Amino acid sequence: MANLEILVSELPTLIQSLKLTIGDSNQIMEQIILINNAQEQLRNIKKLIAQELKFENIKGSAIATLPRISTVATLFIPSVGLVDPAIAEKFGNSKTKISLTELQSKIDIWIEWGYFLQAIAADILSDLHLANQLNSDINHLSLRAQFQGIAESLKINLDFGKSNILQRQIQTISNFQNELLQLRKKLNYIFNTIKNSHSLLNILLGVSAFYGKSGFTLEWLDDDHELIISSEGKFQELTDILNDCDFFQEQIAALIIQGDTLREQAEQALKKIEPESSKEEIISQHVVIVPKFSTQTIVRSALIIASSLLIVGFGGWKIKEQNLSLTQEASAIANFKSAQKLGMEAASLVQKPPHPLKAWQQAQNKWHQAINLLDSIPNETSIYDRAKEKLAYYEINYKSISQRMLIENKALTNLELAQKLAMEANLFVQNPPHPLLVWQQAQDKWQQAINLLEAIPENTSVSPQAKEILPIYKTNYAAIRQIIQN
Repeated sequence: MANLEILVSELPTLIQSLKLTIGDSNQIMEQIILINNAQEQLRNIKKLIAQELKFENIKGSAIATLPRISTVATLFIPSVGLVDPAIAEKFGNSKTKISLTELQSKIDIWIEWGYFLQAIAADILSDLHLANQLNSDINHLSLRAQFQGIAESLKINLDFGKSNILQRQIQTISNFQNELLQLRKKLNYIFNTIKNSHSLLNILLGVSAFYGKSGFTLEWLDDDHELIISSEGKFQELTDILNDCDFFQEQIAALIIQGDTLREQAEQALKKIEPESSKEEIISQHVVIVPKFSTQTIVRSALIIASSLLIVGFGGWKIKEQNLSLTQEASAIANFKSAQKLGMEAASLVQKPPHPLKAWQQAQNKWHQAINLLDSIPNETSIYDRAKEKLAYYEINYKSISQRMLIENKALTNLELAQKLAMEANLFVQNPPHPLLVWQQAQDKWQQAINLLEAIPENTSVSPQAKEILPIYKTNYAAIRQIIQN
C-alpha cells in the first residue's frame, strides 16, 4: 500500500490540473496533453486501489497472512489548501479520511470531467470562427476593467473659471458617455448570449467577452451541474456573471445620468462666464462624480447562491405593474414552482451515477419541461427576474445531462453490438471442422467485440456487464487463435 499512498499524496496536483483555460487557442492542445497525463495517473491509482481491495478480500478469507505496513482499506487525502466553496466538491476535501471504494468513485468522476474538458477543447479547435473570436477577446480589457476605467475617468473637476477648459471637459464627458453606451451594448450581448444560447460553445463566447484579457478557466461542474469558472483567482457560476451584468447595467445607467447632470452644470456655467478682460477672478469650484461602484458589492457568495436555489419564498415579491392580471401573475408563480419541482426531481434522478439510459432520459425530459415553464413566464410578472436566473443554469443542467446520455447511449450500443458479433462468431464455428477462412472470420468478430467492450467507459451503467463478459470473449478469441496457428 506504500506505493498507493505515495500516488495519493499527488492527488491535489492531479485534480487541480483537470481544468481548461479558455483564451489563446494555441495553448489548448498543450492543456489537452496535461489533462491526458493526469487521467493516466488517476487510472494508475485506480488500478493500485483495485489490487489493494483484492488483497484485503483474500486476506479476510485466509487462515494466516504476513503482516503488512497498513491493513486498513482507507487513506488520508492530503489537504489542497484553501478551496473556494464553489468547487469544494471537486476536491472532496470535506473528509479527512476516505475509504478506497469511495476514492475509486471519486477518481471515476475526475476522469469523466477530464473527458468533458477534452470534448470542449476539440470543439474549439475544430471551429475556426470560435477560435478566432476567443483569440480576439484576449486582446481587450475585461468588462469590469473597462467599467472601472471609465468610472475613474469621469471623476472630473469642473473648472468654472475658464470657458476653454469647460468646453474641453464637456466634450470629455460626452466621449465617456458614448463609451458607456457601447459598454451597455456589449453587456446586453453577453447577457443574452449566456442566458439564451443552447450551445455551450456559444455560452463560452459570452463568457469570453465578459472576462476579455483576464481570461477564464473551466474548473468544475458542481452537484447541480452548474458550471464553475475562475478568473484572476475568483470563482463564479454562470448565474454570478448574469448578476454582475445586471449590476453593471445599473451602474452604467447611474453614471450616464450623473454625466448628464455634470454636463448641464458645465454648460450653464459656460453661459454665465463673462469675457476674460472684464471678468473678476473666479475661484475654481470642483464637482466630482463618484460612481456608485463597490467591488465588494459585485462579489457574490457561492454559498448564498447555493442556498437560494433550495429555498424560494413567494410572499415578498412585488407586482411590477399595477394593472397586471391576477390570473397571469398566479399562473407565472405556479409555473415557477412547477419548474423548481421538476428541477429537483431531475437532480435526484441522477444522483450517484452511473444510471441506465432510461434514467438519464427521464432527467433530461424533466429539465426540458422545467426550461419550457421558466421560458413561458412573462417579463411583466414579479417572478420573471428569478425565473430568468434559474433558466440560465437549468439550461446548463440540460446540456450536461444530454452529454451523459450520449456517453451512456454509446456504451449501450457498444455492448449490444459486441454481443451480436459474439453470437455471429459462435455461429461461424459450430459443427467443425471448418476452412481456415471461417476461423479467421470468427477471430475477427471476437476481436471487434473485445475492442467494443474495452471502449465502454467505467462510469456507465453497462460497464459491469461489459467487464463480466470481456474475459469470456478474450478466452474464445485465444482459443480460435490457437486453432488457426495449429
